[in-house]
Amino acid sequence: MTPITDHPLRFALANELHARPFPSMRAPGRAAFLALKPSKNAAGRDRAADMAHLTDLLDRFAAPHPEPDATHYFGQIGKHQLKWESHTEFVTYTILGEGVAERPFDAATFSVFPNDWLSSAPGTRITSALIRVEVGDDDDTIASKVQEWFVPESLAISRVLDDELVIAGDFRIDPAGHMRFAVFARPQVGMRRIGRVVQRLCEIETYKAMSMLGLTRARGLGPQMGMIDTTLSKLIDDMRGPMPDPAAQLHSLLEVSAELESIAAQSSFRFGATGAYETIVNQRITVLREERFGGRQTFGEFMMRRYDPAMRTVKSTQERLHAMSDRALRAGDLLRTRVDVERSAQNQALLTSMDKRADLQLRLQHTVEGLSIVAISYYALNLALYVLGPLQYSLGISKTIMAAIATPVVVLCVWALLRRIRKHMD
Repeated sequence: MTPITDHPLRFALANELHARPFPSMRAPGRAAFLALKPSKNAAGRDRAADMAHLTDLLDRFAAPHPEPDATHYFGQIGKHQLKWESHTEFVTYTILGEGVAERPFDAATFSVFPNDWLSSAPGTRITSALIRVEVGDDDDTIASKVQEWFVPESLAISRVLDDELVIAGDFRIDPAGHMRFAVFARPQVGMRRIGRVVQRLCEIETYKAMSMLGLTRARGLGPQMGMIDTTLSKLIDDMRGPMPDPAAQLHSLLEVSAELESIAAQSSFRFGATGAYETIVNQRITVLREERFGGRQTFGEFMMRRYDPAMRTVKSTQERLHAMSDRALRAGDLLRTRVDVERSAQNQALLTSMDKRADLQLRLQHTVEGLSIVAISYYALNLALYVLGPLQYSLGISKTIMAAIATPVVVLCVWALLRRIRKHMD
């Protein structure tokens, strides 16, 4: 049988679905999570610098290096496991280890990341988190611990994956600069399921933090859009009455349109990314299949109360920007039409004036032609009288009678000659 030729990308595309496996984690255990993002041009950052920073950490533990163009790495560093992922705007590091610290959420857990290595990072921290995983079989014990570990006012806790685990967090930054999450696994829960939930918590926190960047952008645009809106409204209001200089008005309106388009172009990536990150946050919460724990708010309810209004602000700003841009374009079209109509009226008046001038010139031309006939006839008659002078003696005709006879003939000949010349020129 003749073998089938595979598409050159077949294996690469199939392996892409398995490129980022979930980690496996045992309870009790702990995790330290870090997400780094350059403060500017994160999407166009130097990916080689990210890889160099990763290999620097791996070299400290004599761990093998990933492929040069890899976007994912999972391996052992000392007593811990490291999961590294490169995304469009950021990179994430997750350290997984067995056992828990005696003091809950001890900042020493984060010391797996060396201080000098952190200080040389090619980016800034967008978020970091400490995750504590315990075996939780007693709901009362779980409730007592989360009451002690987290701020009650913002605590979110829920049963997930058919009550096989309980997750909790307050989405507040602790004194050490980290978010805190707790995972309580029932005794029968497997390592893969625990690792999957830990990964989901890291993703929820990361994409939440990244999407909130859109809120900062939206708030920053508020005053600028307010001033532009005031200017645009005034320009549109001025269009209702007579305008001394519509062309200058149109120029001002085009400047406003250009400024709005510039703002939209500069904000499109951030607003688009915010929408994508928001979708991921909601999807990650949905797949956890939350159930209420002890009457407390779930992660989904926390997001609905605290996170969704921020995202609606971003969407509102984006929609307002698009609406203002469309309004400026419509006003520009109306004003351009008005300018065109006024220019057409001016051109019509100019053409009418030119027609009148041409008619006047034509009349003047006819007058000049009439005078020309008289002048030419006068000189032609004198020449004719000189030529016919001898006849007055031989025929006995006086000069006056000869002039009276010759004048109509000369005038008629001159008129016919000029008429023929004019027809030939036309």
